[in-house]
Amino acid sequence: MYIGGAEVRTNNTRNITPPHDHQHVVGHYHLADEAIVDQAISNALASRKAWADTPWEHRAAVFLKAADLLAGPYRAKINAATMIAQSKTVHQAEIDAACEFIDFLRFNAYFMTQIYRDQPVSSPGIWNRVEYRPLEGFVYAITPFNFTAIAGNLPASAALMGNVVLWKPSDHQIFSAQVINEVFRKAGLPEGVINVVYGDAAMVTKKVLEHPDFAGLHFTGSTQVFKSLWKQIGNNIEKYKTYPRIVGETGGKDFIIAHPSAPAKQVATAIVRGAFELQGQKCSAASRVYLPESSSEEILELVKKDLASIKAPGSPEDMGCFVTAVIHEGAFDKLAAVIDSAKNDPEIEIVAGGGYDKSKGYFIQPTVLVTKNPKHTHMESEYFGPIVTVYIYPDHLWEDTLSLVDQTSQYALTGAVLAEDRYALVQATKALENCAGNFYINDKPTGAVVGQQPFGGARGSGTNDKAGSAQNLLRWVSPRLIKETLIAPEDYRYPFLG
Repeated sequence: MYIGGAEVRTNNTRNITPPHDHQHVVGHYHLADEAIVDQAISNALASRKAWADTPWEHRAAVFLKAADLLAGPYRAKINAATMIAQSKTVHQAEIDAACEFIDFLRFNAYFMTQIYRDQPVSSPGIWNRVEYRPLEGFVYAITPFNFTAIAGNLPASAALMGNVVLWKPSDHQIFSAQVINEVFRKAGLPEGVINVVYGDAAMVTKKVLEHPDFAGLHFTGSTQVFKSLWKQIGNNIEKYKTYPRIVGETGGKDFIIAHPSAPAKQVATAIVRGAFELQGQKCSAASRVYLPESSSEEILELVKKDLASIKAPGSPEDMGCFVTAVIHEGAFDKLAAVIDSAKNDPEIEIVAGGGYDKSKGYFIQPTVLVTKNPKHTHMESEYFGPIVTVYIYPDHLWEDTLSLVDQTSQYALTGAVLAEDRYALVQATKALENCAGNFYINDKPTGAVVGQQPFGGARGSGTNDKAGSAQNLLRWVSPRLIKETLIAPEDYRYPFLG
């Protein structure tokens, strides 16, 4: 762990093992106890004033240097760590751990300059200005296993705006988190600005959320955990010096809907890429699909043909692998149970995949289910794995199906519509405006690019604060308006009293 720039070891350790080769130990990490968490918070707060007083140009310079380190001497290292411990293919590691993370760091600095440039109008004799102060306290960043870029951005974005951060990475992302720490230190991030602890999430979180100086939560993870955190914050609200900022990006049951005018091959490609890249372990991954009856058979045949051409799930060391392992045994067991349930469900037909094996790695075969029940649990529940469920609708019920898509899931993260009929695209864009924070036309529902497609959803998918944009950075500042009167009045009487 890292507190005040120092490495902290407790000798209470767990192993780091690759999901694709779970008997191979690549390292271990140390677990915090309550005293370590207290130390991390105290150290961050002691570092707060110096960091908050650091000119914004110098804060930006630290993270811009980190971006250049990632683009150059650390590029292979952070990609390799992501491949080894998170089982990402070389392609997925490059677009995440290198490209997206670099973009976050560079665009955040750019957006920060835009925020500071935004100043109020001043009347004659008055100068109005806004200071974008960091929050009064510390920010708690809880990050996921699936994206190294998200893991680095959540603490970095808050720190860029002058905040100090306690960062709790996922237990399954610690190898690449170690590289992120190394890069931040090499870039000159002062001691105590981002303190890092590992360990029991419930214990760490309880300690953090009971602290009176807790000022903000930056979270990416499951909907259930986020709701639990929100409840804990609400229950502790009397303890805090200020109302905490709560920013969360959570789950999704992301959709693809194809219009009868959509080219079958385009739809099939959107399904295969959208549902199975990174083994479906993206909060944006397509996991429910709506196909028109007239072209459904052709689309599904093309999907099956594509899946037949994909190698069996394997190691990221094999550069020809499109899919590898799911993250850990718990995820494997859950997904295997879903597949077993589908095999015995009269409302489900397995049209592709359905296999799994954890003898060497946690391998789940890309699986396509078809159901005649549009409200089946497989159309509503998030599984976070390489399983996609298809519902086939009658062509003449296009508009009714749009309503069905909107009403089926508690989530509202991403979604995609494919069509060549422009009126159909207009209909879908309007009908589905509330069920996807990121909406894709004639594309898969994944792959948001920093600075181009700010990412986030609403409903059960989070607070929609749009990572990779100025909107997110604004959550980590507390503006102060300063009005300066250039020539102060010396008589209380207004003109009307004359």
